[in-house]
Amino acid sequence: MSHTSLLPSRRIAAVVAVAASAALALAGCSSSSGGKKAAESGAAVSAGKADTPRMTIAMVTHAPSGDTFWDTIRKGAEAAAAKDNVKLIYANDETAADQANLVQNAIDQKVDGIAVTLAKPDAMKAVVAKAEKAGIPVVGFNAGLSDWKKQGLLSFFGQDESVSGQALGTKLNSTGAKHALCVVQAQGDVNLEERCAGVKKTFSGKTDNLYVNGTDMPSVKSTITAKLTQDKSIDEVVTLGAPFALTAAQAASEAGSKAKVATFDLNKDLISAIEKGSIQFAVDQQPYLQGYLAVDSLWLYKTNGNYSGGGEQPILTGPAFVDKSNVDTVASFAAKGTR
Repeated sequence: MSHTSLLPSRRIAAVVAVAASAALALAGCSSSSGGKKAAESGAAVSAGKADTPRMTIAMVTHAPSGDTFWDTIRKGAEAAAAKDNVKLIYANDETAADQANLVQNAIDQKVDGIAVTLAKPDAMKAVVAKAEKAGIPVVGFNAGLSDWKKQGLLSFFGQDESVSGQALGTKLNSTGAKHALCVVQAQGDVNLEERCAGVKKTFSGKTDNLYVNGTDMPSVKSTITAKLTQDKSIDEVVTLGAPFALTAAQAASEAGSKAKVATFDLNKDLISAIEKGSIQFAVDQQPYLQGYLAVDSLWLYKTNGNYSGGGEQPILTGPAFVDKSNVDTVASFAAKGTR
């Protein structure tokens, strides 16, 4: 998960059905289709193009506006769409009820497949069931590892957030940290809560959670600064998205705190911060891969009846650590926005 900084300009499809555009616009979302523009956005990562009949796939996420993490997921989805001769309709809303409405829009448009995140599974359960009843295959990605099978999805692509949190907690034990502050930017998001719970499970020191308003970065900064100023025993800040890590590093400096910063997820600015040493390390879940596999799996199901993971096991894309020892190996990919 991801999470918040300014998005680059969004690529809008040259051709989108009028009804689809109207429905998505009314719901406050965005859309794009595969093809030349998607191939260009994938920048030398797609290989050829399928000659299978054109199909339409909707990708509906809980991404907040202005979150670079989701740009990477979208680039992966666009690259798969370009390769597979797929028209991709992308839509997002961080409010669970509105995300469910976007899935309903996709059902009404009679798309050939839906890729969806389940950050708040209960809110998505009914509409996912409607899609399946309508004969539309649905896969999950990024959020919903504990619920994708319960809701009858074909496959799931992402990381086990509890396992990734535990891995980070274990790594902190080797740094000498004693008191960690886990910063949660969206209260109630299952992915984020599981990450902090995982850290607490394995970290031998003390762990506190700090809830911030992830849609307001100045507020995030001031809240972290105030906490670090008030409690000098905090020697580690754990953030759950790359932009928050960069903000936390600034907050620590302003608070006169010696706390170090570790995070989940990457972007090109965070890679630079790891190289410079202002961020210790990041847990990478490979969001590009999540977007790519979600779209490609629906194409494979449609054209060849394949089930990724056999419909029984999730396809894990993380966790993996990026630190000074290996940051150079991913830096060029992060610069392109694909890691």
